[in-house]
Amino acid sequence: MTRLGIEMLTLLGMPPVEHVKLAGELGCASISTGLTSFSLGPFGYPGFSLYPEWSLQTDPALRREMKAAMRDTGVHIALGEGFRVRPDADLRDQGADLDVMAELGVRRINAVSMERDIARTYDQLAILADMVIARGMQFLVEFAPPNAINSIASALAAVDHVGRARSRMQVDSMHFFRSGAQIEDLKALVAQNLIGYVQLCDAPLVSRERSYMQEAMFARMVPGTGELPLHAFVAALPADVEIGLEVPMIADLQAGMSPHDHAARVVAAARVIVPH
Repeated sequence: MTRLGIEMLTLLGMPPVEHVKLAGELGCASISTGLTSFSLGPFGYPGFSLYPEWSLQTDPALRREMKAAMRDTGVHIALGEGFRVRPDADLRDQGADLDVMAELGVRRINAVSMERDIARTYDQLAILADMVIARGMQFLVEFAPPNAINSIASALAAVDHVGRARSRMQVDSMHFFRSGAQIEDLKALVAQNLIGYVQLCDAPLVSRERSYMQEAMFARMVPGTGELPLHAFVAALPADVEIGLEVPMIADLQAGMSPHDHAARVVAAARVIVPH
């Protein structure tokens, strides 16, 4: 059985029922999702829209349709996204969002931090972990170079604060190598059973973009077409870890490639690298 999934960002927010059906059509086991569509305008793409707006938060009919699509296809939600520590917010206020994630059968919730007060970051993550676990889901900490948790070391400190029995790491191949980590670091995490989920893409080893996050959100590369040592990366992973394909390439979609064709090429390329 495949362990590959198609992440929400790869499709730039495709409506959830379509997303589930596409994953099933391409032979994938899972998807990731947030609870709402997102506008591309604030990120520098005014006037460009691929889909109508949608919300799993406020539309119970859409939730029912999504659950039916998952039953029909066998696709599950491997990861629930959209949770972040921010200076102006308290994660205690997101209980209703977690309720929706649990209703949809989401297996894991990940979190990142934009809060530079590291003590508050760790405390907020611990609060979120309690809320996630109480709803029967797994809790993951994700690191990325621009964020407050920006490396294996800081992610490990966060996991230790929350408790290793209650949290693990999410490892994104782009963020992993751009943070300076090496394959031996990955093997050490595997040996400690610290990897709960993986996101896979390719990229240059050194960024060629002005904005790291703009690249991460809109200009990654199909696996096998960049400079990351993905074969060694995947070979070091546990055989049963789920792998979400996070490969947003907005320029190709703007040029007319369909989201379906983009996802199909990403999945085909990943199957060359990931044993299945």
